[in-house]
Amino acid sequence: MYAWEQIQNVIEYIEEHIDEEINIDNLAKNACLSKFYFQRMFHRLVKKPVAEYIKYRRMAIALDLLKNKGKSILDIALELGFKTHEHFTTTFKNIYGITPTEYRKNPQPFNRMTKPELVLHYISADEGVPIITNGIVLEMNRQTFESDITYTGFLKQLPLAYGDGLGCEPGEDILGALWQKAHAYKQSNECTMISPEEIGVVLPCTRAGYYEYFAGICVKNDFEAEFDEVSHFVRPKGEYIVCTFEAENFEILVMDTLYKAQDYLFSTWLPNKGLIVENYCIEQYENHTPDTTKMQLLLKVK
Repeated sequence: MYAWEQIQNVIEYIEEHIDEEINIDNLAKNACLSKFYFQRMFHRLVKKPVAEYIKYRRMAIALDLLKNKGKSILDIALELGFKTHEHFTTTFKNIYGITPTEYRKNPQPFNRMTKPELVLHYISADEGVPIITNGIVLEMNRQTFESDITYTGFLKQLPLAYGDGLGCEPGEDILGALWQKAHAYKQSNECTMISPEEIGVVLPCTRAGYYEYFAGICVKNDFEAEFDEVSHFVRPKGEYIVCTFEAENFEILVMDTLYKAQDYLFSTWLPNKGLIVENYCIEQYENHTPDTTKMQLLLKVK
């Protein structure tokens, strides 16, 4: 068994026993490693110390459980392995900045610790051959666009840690407001739409420690007088790698599967294929709305 398989087994064990007291010594035994080497290997592959990972996974699950108002906060705390309401509340507030009660009254999107799928770091499928792991289906293909397309929308600078997927610190979903602005713009220009899809683009930034994110649509004309700070992105013609994937719902799609697809593409698939792409990544949606469960990543081949 490979080391990543042993650690993945531990990850699955943690998910199945998230409501119990989890002992690191027992996890090390399950991985057939000494406690020292287990913690070292876990940190190396998951990018978090094991105790911190367990804490963040419990808090990620708490976000979903708190939406069920039929459960008391104490019941949720016990279900996630906390012995007291107070301990759960303190941990939740330290991570998300608000209490579970406040979140329940006003749910909002937060970044969260996703459950890693380490297999995505060690396999490289052929083009047109889907990869299936734990409910995730990814498929890579090539597509050539014959002409440039200009998108109009809004740009935001974000710290690199915000978009770090598997290793990110949970926090407020800053992009929600950006997409709301793009949708307001789209509604004001509905009759001038060129194509229905919406795109999000991750771009490099001259500001150290930051990247830029563009949320936009394809329209014939700009209405900059009605909206401040309208920006543009041109998708150049040429050859692209297109990664298509789906999820059970929109929240899982953009808060979990998207990060795993990006991680797989950049850390595994592209290096194994020897491909070099431009330094931006296009997220293409039919609509960036709660009804969407499918999207694509487009990477332009150099």
